[in-house]
Amino acid sequence: MAHEEDALEHERASWKPSPGLAVAVPDPVHNPGLPPHRERITDKDPAAMKRAVRTVYTLFYLSLAGSIWAIAAYMLFPIESGRIVDIRHNNLFIGLGIGLALLAIGIGAIHWSKAIMSDKEFIEPRHATRGRDTTREAAVQVFRDANEESGFGRRTAIRGSLIAALVASILPGITLFRGLAPESSEANPIAGDPVALLSHTMWKKGERLAHDPSGEPIRAADLTLGSAVHVIPESLAELSHHDGYLEEKAKAIVLLMRLLPEQLPADQNKLEWSYNGIVAYSKVCTHVGCPVALYEQQTHHLLCPCHQSQFDVSRSAAVIFGPAARPLPQLPITVDDEGYLIAQRDFTEPVGPSFWERH
Repeated sequence: MAHEEDALEHERASWKPSPGLAVAVPDPVHNPGLPPHRERITDKDPAAMKRAVRTVYTLFYLSLAGSIWAIAAYMLFPIESGRIVDIRHNNLFIGLGIGLALLAIGIGAIHWSKAIMSDKEFIEPRHATRGRDTTREAAVQVFRDANEESGFGRRTAIRGSLIAALVASILPGITLFRGLAPESSEANPIAGDPVALLSHTMWKKGERLAHDPSGEPIRAADLTLGSAVHVIPESLAELSHHDGYLEEKAKAIVLLMRLLPEQLPADQNKLEWSYNGIVAYSKVCTHVGCPVALYEQQTHHLLCPCHQSQFDVSRSAAVIFGPAARPLPQLPITVDDEGYLIAQRDFTEPVGPSFWERH
């Protein structure tokens, strides 16, 4: 019978050294054994054990209080106003609550293991990692018997419905994530459509290009060769943070560069969208939306520092390296009667990551 076999027979055989590897030495190392067991204060003093127990559950209750405070702070310090001070308070007090909860759990668990849990030495001898053939065959047979007795392999209707039910059970949780995104309304019908939102920015015909963040309009004559200027719409300064200043700036931010006119080949650029070698491109990378802020004036290359996408300004900001899928959108520009740079129109394509265009 299997239960009458020596359970350690296979392991004992594996402990025997191979004749080809065994080396007899005149002074073998003796097993020093375990050092004498040192009792903890909580093992010798019942009062100390009670104090340790109280400390551990007090820490766990403190963690519970930290979690409750984090939830309360979420409601006590709302961020709907959009004010920086409210956002700071929200982050600070929620973070303190979560930090206290995690720290108290960690300290309590460590103190529990060191002062209360059983403190005994244990020796586990080495043995072969591979089980005996009979054991391995028995494990496989257990799965075969379970499959036969349950009918999982034979009853396709039950198997199919079970798999469908398990897959469907995940969908409600995934659906809840929809609540994290803005929803369209009658007042704002495109609020839940990122493609539509990124297809329209504050740039419009006649909108002056202004320095970021001062909002000072830019004259074409003030731009030097090789310069790269961070640009925002002049009217952006009229918006408050409550009215969406940061959101509009994130979409409309532009890099303005000046090259020699002959460095912009007519067959690779829309010359009617530039002015005397001055070109303007969206600063938002078409990979995942990082700021493209590094300009190399000798090669006319723009670099996104996040994932190393590179764009050639002399060739309509074409992608020459990296994971970006398309060139940076170009802002058509010209000058007004006073010599200030102005936009001819809005971008003709969505700004930002290319995946928003996939319907």
